[in-house]
Amino acid sequence: MNVEDILDVTKGKLIIGNIEEECENFCTDTRKIQANDVYIGLKGENFNGNEYYEEALNKGAKVAIISGIEVKNPEMFQDKTIIEVEDSLIAFGQIAAYKRSLYNIPVVQITGSVGKTSTRDIIGNVVSTEYKTLKTEGNMNNAIGLPTTVLKLKDHEALVVESGMNHFGEIRYLGKIAKPTIAVITNVGTAHIGLLGSRENILKAKLEILESLQPGGTVVINNDNDLLHEWAIEDREYRKYTFGIDNKSDVMAYDINIYNDYSTYKVKINKKEYNVTVPVSGKHFVYNSLCAIAIGNLLNISPENIIKGIKEFELTKRRMEVDKIKNNITIINDSYNASYDSMVAAIDYLKEIDGKRKIAILGDMFELGDFAEELHRKVGAYVAKKDIDLLITVGENSKFIAKQAIENGMDSNKVIELESNEDAIKYLKDNMKSEDVLLLKAANGMEFAEIYDALQK
Repeated sequence: MNVEDILDVTKGKLIIGNIEEECENFCTDTRKIQANDVYIGLKGENFNGNEYYEEALNKGAKVAIISGIEVKNPEMFQDKTIIEVEDSLIAFGQIAAYKRSLYNIPVVQITGSVGKTSTRDIIGNVVSTEYKTLKTEGNMNNAIGLPTTVLKLKDHEALVVESGMNHFGEIRYLGKIAKPTIAVITNVGTAHIGLLGSRENILKAKLEILESLQPGGTVVINNDNDLLHEWAIEDREYRKYTFGIDNKSDVMAYDINIYNDYSTYKVKINKKEYNVTVPVSGKHFVYNSLCAIAIGNLLNISPENIIKGIKEFELTKRRMEVDKIKNNITIINDSYNASYDSMVAAIDYLKEIDGKRKIAILGDMFELGDFAEELHRKVGAYVAKKDIDLLITVGENSKFIAKQAIENGMDSNKVIELESNEDAIKYLKDNMKSEDVLLLKAANGMEFAEIYDALQK
């Protein structure tokens, strides 16, 4: 695309520059500017990137797109291009949507309450066995991250993007940029229920992904999720492809075996039976891999490459990392994020993995609003049900986890309530024993990575 295209899609104003200037690489951070980049100034909570356009141009950017500020001396940049738009964040999305429209390739857009990132990683690995694939990296799944990914499209043959949300309209907006040919909904749980009010509303927000599904496109769903299963039965509008373990689905796992650091199962692809190895343990990763098989089938990827892509995928850091430290102590680091559903999955894994004492170090879950006490108590009840050897809680709302675990029969001597990560580090260093298995699970804002890092030393 060139400057003229950008002016057209954003309805922007050319302050100075050449409308025929080609625009290939985009950047929103002056610290990362490369020669000939297009700089887009974005306003954040603590800074206004629009104010740094001169720095970006001086560092080598050839185009700057800005909003909300006055360009006082444009003549200083005779060999550069400056575009003024009404809202640079909206313009960023418009430019990315235009870039996406230039490509006639498979686009897989993924949303869901939990498991988006690991599902994205495993799908990306499967698709990349036969397509040159661009996928979302890290946690770039919002109104800045998704356009950033889309604008990296070059000679790619497939695109896999993750979309997060915490309010109505967000998935709709991201869908208009991604224009998926395959939409994936991993599940509908309780993440962000405090902002949306009910699981039914969460379902409605997730289903916004279908509004931009391209003609002939398919929605892939977890058929074992109760709300998605009911929706699939009732819906008559969209083409659906399902995966599951319990409910009859297009792709189903059976003869499942969960081991310490991997899982195996059998699946039928084109009526032929195959053995699948998932290099991460836990039933929820079996579901994620089934989703990847569904995508592979839709894209006509060979069964052998689908299975290879699953076996060789790697998790994004801090999502179910399993490490051994001194005295053969195992740490399960799942500290990137937390909801009730992912808490339950992590506790299940803690119970399944080999070791002497099973210790759950659990912190607060965020964005639960009026449901905070109820859902933290549900976690406590689940810990008691699973007969975990020791429960350590950190944070205000996590006290409800501790209380409910005791109320549900867990020995109070096996429940430790702490106030800070520092307290947790000290307690664990003083009390860990050989062959213990520790689970670290909390919202990212609880910064449990501090505990993980300290225990490694």
